[in-house]
Amino acid sequence: MSLPRPRRSALYMPAANARAIEKARDLPCDVVILDLEDAVAPDAKDLARAQAVAAVKAGGFGRREVVIRVNGLDTPWGKADLEAAGAANPDAILAPKVSSAADVSAYGAGLSGDTRLWVMIETCAAIFALPQIAGASGRLSALVAGTNDLAKEMRCRLDVARAPLTAPLSLIVAAGRAYGLTVLDGVFNGIEDDAGLAAQCAQGAAFGFDGKTLIHPRQIEAANLAFSPTPDEVVWSRAIVAAFDLPENAAKGVIRVEGRMVERLHLDEARRLIAVADAIAAA
Repeated sequence: MSLPRPRRSALYMPAANARAIEKARDLPCDVVILDLEDAVAPDAKDLARAQAVAAVKAGGFGRREVVIRVNGLDTPWGKADLEAAGAANPDAILAPKVSSAADVSAYGAGLSGDTRLWVMIETCAAIFALPQIAGASGRLSALVAGTNDLAKEMRCRLDVARAPLTAPLSLIVAAGRAYGLTVLDGVFNGIEDDAGLAAQCAQGAAFGFDGKTLIHPRQIEAANLAFSPTPDEVVWSRAIVAAFDLPENAAKGVIRVEGRMVERLHLDEARRLIAVADAIAAA
């Protein structure tokens, strides 16, 4: 079985900025998202598209996964973005403001080869259509929370704890898990608020997200730390696996490990955590 791909840190980089793209090739993030949408002014859309495509074709990103976020198909640039980005064959295309299964199908129809589809969950309508969205396409592989746009639509006020988004964030994770998708948390806007970033990364990990989308390179370290298994978690997980591997425990559903009751559901989680830790170590 292949190791899972770490997606602890997914950094948005404005594709109109050639220096930013070049810098991304050496950053310690797991995912680089070349952004054609929010980070690019209307008069720079064509330039951003051309530079993103050229960057993907040139390569040089090493182990990093490369994703292009296109403009919506309901914008003047969306169709051209999808055609050009799909032809470049990045690891994935990220579609914004998806609100229905039909939206997912429309973006998926523009892709070919091995390129996967990631979608932004950032509208109120999307929250109430999560099962349909998550199950809409075999090409779909990730749900990405768009917390800024979702908060705008909801007219809620967000702080570090994001209490108004507790239910939507939990539902995004649940939908992703139900359909075997990666789930990434939304961005943290405080570029210099290290304490706030650490707290929100910890919250995202507690919700069950696989990683966090980021807006600045200085946020990478905090995300990588928060979404990596701790050494103690790895040691405990290996102890669980070793205990169940003993011949006398082969047929047992519940055993005792270091004075604690452990069920086979804990074995499954232990194996997953070890696989994630091994994938991070191998990256």
